[in-house]
Amino acid sequence: MNLQRFAFCALTALAATGAMTVAPAVEARTYVDVNIGVAPPPVRYERVVERRGYVWVPGYWNWNGHRHVWVGGYSAPERRGYHYYPSRWDRDGRNWRFHNGYWGH
Repeated sequence: MNLQRFAFCALTALAATGAMTVAPAVEARTYVDVNIGVAPPPVRYERVVERRGYVWVPGYWNWNGHRHVWVGGYSAPERRGYHYYPSRWDRDGRNWRFHNGYWGH
């Protein structure tokens, strides 16, 4: 391999590596679709802690495969231009369907 070809390959690899290190992070989204025949218990009262620059994410009842388990609320960093839609259970005929909370416009 001559020196010019080696230099070209090395610079190409270096440029590709540099491009990968400055690539913006991608946000992963997951969707949970749970249908069960057991209604969730009433929502628990939680003391909301207000903090500047944060949004309260309310707690919800999660289904662990055998029973409902409470997941407590927490403060999440505010995302300007977005609104947080909390997790919820909706009646679906005789069943209950869980919708995961998410950030949206």
